[in-house]
Amino acid sequence: MRQRWLWTLIHRRIIISLLLVVQFAIIIYLVLSGSKNSMFINWGLKTISLLVALHIISKKEKGAYKLTWVFLILVFPVFGGLFYLLFNFQSSTKKNSKKLSCIENKSKPLFFMPGNIFEAACNEAPEYIPQIQYLQNFAGFPIYSNTKTKYLSPGEEMFKYLVEELKKAEDYIFLEFFIVHEGIMWDTVLDILIEKVKKGVDVRLIYDDIGCFFLLPKDYPQRLEKLGIKCVVFNPFRPFLSTKQNNRDHRKIAIIDGKVAFTGGINLADEYINAIEKYGHWKDAAIMVKGEAAWSFTLMFLQMWALCSGIEEDFTQYYPWKKEPCTIEKDGLVQPYADSPIDKENVGEHVYLHIINNAKKYIYINTPYLIIDDSMLSALTLAAKSGVDVRIVTPYCWDKRIVHVTTRSYYRDLIEAGVKIYEYSKGFIHSKTFVSDDEVATVGTTNLDFRSLYLHFECGVWLYKSKAVMEVRNDFIETLKKCYQVTEEDCKNNAIIRFIQDVFRLFAPLM
Repeated sequence: MRQRWLWTLIHRRIIISLLLVVQFAIIIYLVLSGSKNSMFINWGLKTISLLVALHIISKKEKGAYKLTWVFLILVFPVFGGLFYLLFNFQSSTKKNSKKLSCIENKSKPLFFMPGNIFEAACNEAPEYIPQIQYLQNFAGFPIYSNTKTKYLSPGEEMFKYLVEELKKAEDYIFLEFFIVHEGIMWDTVLDILIEKVKKGVDVRLIYDDIGCFFLLPKDYPQRLEKLGIKCVVFNPFRPFLSTKQNNRDHRKIAIIDGKVAFTGGINLADEYINAIEKYGHWKDAAIMVKGEAAWSFTLMFLQMWALCSGIEEDFTQYYPWKKEPCTIEKDGLVQPYADSPIDKENVGEHVYLHIINNAKKYIYINTPYLIIDDSMLSALTLAAKSGVDVRIVTPYCWDKRIVHVTTRSYYRDLIEAGVKIYEYSKGFIHSKTFVSDDEVATVGTTNLDFRSLYLHFECGVWLYKSKAVMEVRNDFIETLKKCYQVTEEDCKNNAIIRFIQDVFRLFAPLM
């Protein structure tokens, strides 16, 4: 059985890889065949590249993206423009955009079912009105008060609480994860899900196809369906050149009865709970919210479920406090948020920028990748130059060599401005957390890199004076004891290394 499963997994990957190679080969043959037709094709593609370059320059888009694409077109004038068109003009992407926009417009008012405490929140946190107002009035994610929060780190701690809450489920369990991999963690969760299905609990799972590309067979949703677990795959990978493949569901959400929700960096795989070792000790973080704020995560999941399944349903039937009000006592202010690459609004980035720009004493950041554009780099360096204690922890043990080299290429500029950079010497840090001034924090799924900030579906929680804020801060301080501080001397690389780093930074938007 195990051998058959492995063959199914490998067989699909081989076929897709071959089809992609065939597509590239056909394009190259048409251009380089040496025939009269190929000469016309060559000049036609160069003309397209010129027009595409002018189009890119005129677009309202991140400067780093523009620079990378225009550079590629200059270096590869024949193929550059064609590849841009292949990756950026897809009818399927526009169709998904319209579909998701329709789903969001219909469900947006439902986020306010627990009530609207906007004015009270602004009175309580006047210094953070721009942050609260942006997330609620523009992005559409309300702020809640009747919610308790618990910061959970490392992954083993989150797993313990997740299992405990899953066992309490009475009505539904919704899971949305980038990675699901068979092992101790997923098998334990799956056993609980199977038991809950037998008791009539509505159990659903969304996982990303690229995230699980080498981990799960193609027919895995059907296997779960036979167990009574509803399952859909986000954006199934197709063997065709398409920008649609860039947009992945990088969220990690677990919802129990609409009353409890988890999010953060932890996927359903054994390395996240250190049951196996991949890159030394895996340091990760999540947050549990209990109360009204869990409703926002429920709606985020249902929106994604509707997009993936194509099934329309009444979301209000899942509201947990129809018969009785939420009795959870207030624990500061809690504002969950989601980010979508389709609407071109970089919610996750803007949450981070608000925290940086509002900081007066300190900003402490955990991130596995540090590949940022000029606006984020400018905000971090300006904060440090203004006397704010800015500290960033990245991994010492890398999971992607090129990405790690690119991350380190930013150290020099940051350290020169006064930012303190640390590397987690025990292994790989996968946490995505910001905390500032003992007042605000955010815990979520968004990395400080281009893909996470601009191309993936992400989510997180903004917190004001909840217990979790100080838990994030204290955990950061403890983490520093296991870190090596990078110095200016460490960043004095020779000319060849600096050149390589600069090249990686140039292509960072495409990583």
